[in-house]
Amino acid sequence: MYTMILILGVGNTLLSDDGVGCYIADLIAFSGSSYGLFAYNGGTAPENFTAPIRRAAPDLLVIIDAAGMGLPPGSIRSIPPEKIDDTSIGTHMLPLSHLINYLSPDIPKILFIGIQPETIDPGEGLSPAVKEAAEKLILLLRKHDISPIQRL
Repeated sequence: MYTMILILGVGNTLLSDDGVGCYIADLIAFSGSSYGLFAYNGGTAPENFTAPIRRAAPDLLVIIDAAGMGLPPGSIRSIPPEKIDDTSIGTHMLPLSHLINYLSPDIPKILFIGIQPETIDPGEGLSPAVKEAAEKLILLLRKHDISPIQRL
């Protein structure tokens, strides 16, 4: 069991489902502390949050982003480090694999969770399948139980 979980939501909220990580981070930041969760909305520049993440010293850092995995929209997967560059949609400044490598000496466990988007066309808001997946993931995080999430 993790005592302190920090969520880093990544994505571009102006590209529909690419904003799913930001959506999750915003909801957790609003109500997550009562569940032992803390969150930052890293948007398109998650590297700007490396210092606050290190200061927070979480037991677990969960990075959440839309990921092109070739699965049905709304599919949630834990993505191992060697597959991150293959699945990343790339709307952020620094590749997530570099961010994870940079933080890994100071954070005991880092998990990247991807949600398959339905669309990343310009527009605000999430598709129904991705919004449902986001809500499901939030419930799992609140329970501190990520075991149901399949690995890609």
